[in-house]
Amino acid sequence: MKKLFLYISIVSGFLFQSCISDNEDPIAVSPVEGSIVNPSVGGATQPNQIWFDLSSGTETKTNRTDWDLAFHSGSQFKVVLNSSIMMAAGKIPNATNIDLVKESDLASLKEKVQVANFDPTNESYIDTVTGNYLSGYTAISEITANDSDNSVYLVNLGRDVYKGNVAVGSVTTGGDLRGWMKVQIVRNGSGYKLKYAEVNSSTHKEVNIDKNSDYNFTFFSLKNDKELLIQPEKKHWDLCFTVFTNIIEGAGSYIYADFVLSNLLGGVGAYEVVVTAPATGSEAYNNFKLENVEASKFIFNDHRAIGGNWRNPVGVNGLETYGDRFYVIRDAEGYFFKLRFTRMTSPEGIRGYPQFEYQPL
Repeated sequence: MKKLFLYISIVSGFLFQSCISDNEDPIAVSPVEGSIVNPSVGGATQPNQIWFDLSSGTETKTNRTDWDLAFHSGSQFKVVLNSSIMMAAGKIPNATNIDLVKESDLASLKEKVQVANFDPTNESYIDTVTGNYLSGYTAISEITANDSDNSVYLVNLGRDVYKGNVAVGSVTTGGDLRGWMKVQIVRNGSGYKLKYAEVNSSTHKEVNIDKNSDYNFTFFSLKNDKELLIQPEKKHWDLCFTVFTNIIEGAGSYIYADFVLSNLLGGVGAYEVVVTAPATGSEAYNNFKLENVEASKFIFNDHRAIGGNWRNPVGVNGLETYGDRFYVIRDAEGYFFKLRFTRMTSPEGIRGYPQFEYQPL
């Protein structure tokens, strides 16, 4: 079949090429042949989160500040913070009644519940950076069946998207502070009940949040008092382009631009192939076939398998993608793809305009 590369920015139609299913037998036909893709990250302030589905070639775009909390839809009762806007949360000592918490109780805690303050202890106020939330640590502890065991938390709402100008080649991941809230979450049958308020308020708002098994999470905006669909259905996206709170060993949490996450909870796995001389990255990518896939290398317990490893923001040639590597991905539906990054800036050198090329195997 003649192979074509189609340049797309949002959603495109695609040709057919054989792919493989979960049992790794070449029995299925993928609805995509592959393409060169320009995900709509949005420029040097990187305002958007892009949820991309490889098998259909579709992009879903949301703003980073659209949501604050994500409520897991599976059997566990886990709640996750929006790491793309530098959120953090800390348990308020001895607090069981959200209405009795006041500003004067929180001065010392506010100094601790921070991101990117170069304090290694701040790792306890963010979720596990691996994305393995079900077995890993979350800043808000798993919600228990006994209401009185569920603590009141001080929530740092992070930062808005920056609204000013950014120098060409630079990136700004955060703008104005979004403030603080107090939050308490209990179970409500098979779902959740969220209680939340401004820090000095003596009353609170309540909302019930149901689980939806078609999605990894149900999302909620504390700022806008609204439940939201942010991610596509859990089997209908593979990669997320986003700003991300990661860890610097010995220095605690830090915020990163140009980050790519895999849909860990949807079953997506990925691994990196680094090419050594005399072969070139382009040659190795072009020649890589299904029989070259090494199943043991897939990473299914860390959504940072791609992360920021694909780009070099301080290269001798300026901002650049690494030409010596590409990625192998098993998507949420069991298809296999190879993917390499071809650009991290616009042609004018502006950050937040990445480009990648991918093909099914």
